[in-house]
Amino acid sequence: MLTLTPNAAQVIKDLTAQQDVEAAGIRISSQGDDQGALVLSMATAPEPTDAVVETEGARVYLDPVAASVLDDKSLDADTDGQGGVAFHVTD
Repeated sequence: MLTLTPNAAQVIKDLTAQQDVEAAGIRISSQGDDQGALVLSMATAPEPTDAVVETEGARVYLDPVAASVLDDKSLDADTDGQGGVAFHVTD
């Protein structure tokens, strides 16, 4: 299952705190094309088929394809001085 670094968990909590929904998180889903690309978006709740990863109060929802692709990976995040966020996946 995907793991979150402490930094990624904090960034996700900061992002979802801006929404006034208790189950808010980020969702990683497949684009449905043959390229294998994944898309990250804000979500108020998981979809019925999503796997849920929760670390230190940060929630990530993964569609079945993303859950399979990211099964043995770790999600990390960086922020820049202007409030921008970059997520990256490591082995």
